[in-house]
Amino acid sequence: MSNPESKSFEFEACSVDEAISKALDALKVKREEISVKVVSEEKKGLFGMEGANPAKIKVTLK
Repeated sequence: MSNPESKSFEFEACSVDEAISKALDALKVKREEISVKVVSEEKKGLFGMEGANPAKIKVTLK
């Protein structure tokens, strides 16, 4: 059962891995202390260039 007081945060970056790293740095926690839900994967731009749409994740503290 999840804790009703647990907080969720959203992060965006060029990739899901970068977004997770960004979340860990911002929240000052270890990977084991969070649950990650991928809201949307990054989408490449024209000719495979980065930045068309960033990856978005939702992080919940365990």
